Amino acid sequence: MPELPEVAALADFLRARASGRTVARVEVGSIAALKTYDPPVDALAGGEVTDVARHGKWLDVVVSPAAGSPAAGSPAGSTGPDGAPLHLVFHLSRGGWVRWSDELSTKPVRPSLGGSGRGAVLALRVRLDDGSGFDLTEAGTRKRLAVHVVRDPAEIEMIASLGVEPLSPEFTTEVLAGLLSAKNQQVKGLLRDQRAIAGIGNAYSDEILHASRFSPYKLTRSFTAEETARLHTAIGEVLAEAIAAASGKPAKELKDAKRAGMRVHGRTGLPCPGWDGTPCGDTVHEVSFADRSMQYCPTCQTGGKPLADRRMSKLLR
Repeated sequence: MPELPEVAALADFLRARASGRTVARVEVGSIAALKTYDPPVDALAGGEVTDVARHGKWLDVVVSPAAGSPAAGSPAGSTGPDGAPLHLVFHLSRGGWVRWSDELSTKPVRPSLGGSGRGAVLALRVRLDDGSGFDLTEAGTRKRLAVHVVRDPAEIEMIASLGVEPLSPEFTTEVLAGLLSAKNQQVKGLLRDQRAIAGIGNAYSDEILHASRFSPYKLTRSFTAEETARLHTAIGEVLAEAIAAASGKPAKELKDAKRAGMRVHGRTGLPCPGWDGTPCGDTVHEVSFADRSMQYCPTCQTGGKPLADRRMSKLLR
């Protein structure tokens, strides 16, 4: 799943290529992916792309509507004053991706219910006036790609409830301390909670905890002031490093760049590079859950003690 660094890079990538271009047509491939009906996707046609923004893990293509289209703030189907932007907002979830083309196929997209196979499904195609544009695709059996056309991103409950942006000036050590003390839970869960901190998911929470030398199971109310400051520093440094690594890369290279930059996530059984870049002599361990796994280093994070893997424990009984 793309997280804050990749989504930020995708926003930059799309902004550089689509801004100033006119939307020629939007074609829906997967009806199941489209979560809204008012305004209709057709309202984007003829509008100019003025920006591409990010909200946590959500991408937001801002389109100024064309004259005569249903205006933002007006009832569906009515005509109002032009100028208020519409927002094509989407969450790529686990299997979604953005595929840019300088010259899209002229073959019309055929709508479907979304499909249930593992192969990639074309969910949405945005055609621009110069023949370029992008597809939203989704692979895997569980289709969770979510596409919205709204007048205000805050209309989407999951965006309205997002927590603090971890690279914003508002995310201070004191704010993090408040989040840690608000509820006594495992720190891994807090880092992944989008209502607390926006944009960090399974992969970068592993990386942050490794860099700060904390067990993913450490309880949040056990953090001292020094430990809170160390975690805060690691959040900023890990995300900033990942953003720098992703910056300027085309969309098709971002997944490989993310994997290449990981120190523990997705590296089960490989040597741990050490939290400070000095190999510690241990290997990366894994704990598996029903729909995900997490990776960590016992030497760097848990005092040399492997964490129980409940799935493996059941298999060994």
